Amino acid sequence: MLTAQRKALLLSRLATDGRLVAAALATELGLSEDTIRRDLRDLAAEGKLLRVHGGAMPLSPTHRPLAERRDMAIGEKRRLGAAAAKLIRPGQVVLIDGGTTHAELVHALPADLRATIVTHSPTIAAALEPFPDIEVILIGGRLFRHSMVAVGVIAAEGFARLHADLCLLGVTGLHPERGLTTGDDEEAAIKRRMIAQAGETVVLATSDKLGASSPFAIAPFAAIGTLVVPKEASLDGWPDGPAILRA
Repeated sequence: MLTAQRKALLLSRLATDGRLVAAALATELGLSEDTIRRDLRDLAAEGKLLRVHGGAMPLSPTHRPLAERRDMAIGEKRRLGAAAAKLIRPGQVVLIDGGTTHAELVHALPADLRATIVTHSPTIAAALEPFPDIEVILIGGRLFRHSMVAVGVIAAEGFARLHADLCLLGVTGLHPERGLTTGDDEEAAIKRRMIAQAGETVVLATSDKLGASSPFAIAPFAAIGTLVVPKEASLDGWPDGPAILRA
């Protein structure tokens, strides 16, 4: 089998099975594990999958510039944002992560909502300007431009001083085994801090994030209190735990 054929087969299997195990594939195809691992290394370098111990998992497609991500799955983001906006109750303190899906959530908030929203995203903070009864607390720190959010020690200390009712968290990958993941280690650390400071964590996941993985772990799947997904998304075989809200 030619190299190109092997790689195409690996990507096809990954799309179908959601995971590749190098040893099992080597036995099935009559190849050495070194050959399979070399193919996986090449595909990972091309940005087509994520290598993990013993094999590979799908790589989240959301590691793109912010301007490109704004145009991805717009319909899903609006539906998820509208559904998640209804979870916020008057008087609550809510942490809202950055990202294009959460921008849609802000647009769906009731004009007369009275709440306190804490965010490390200047974009989200600015989008809250039309809401006169929302107290906005903006957490500072080093600006991570890929997501337009503050990260680092200053941001972590800012969140540590707060306790919130809800955390609306963004991820780039959500996998039943690897849990919540993202593409930057400092951003992952801030997301862990946000989870720790809230009574419940809500994750909004568009279809392209379900079953996908990114390099840096945030938390296990069990950390989610409510998972908001597209109504057509299949979660067969996923662990029990979070409440599922379909939009």
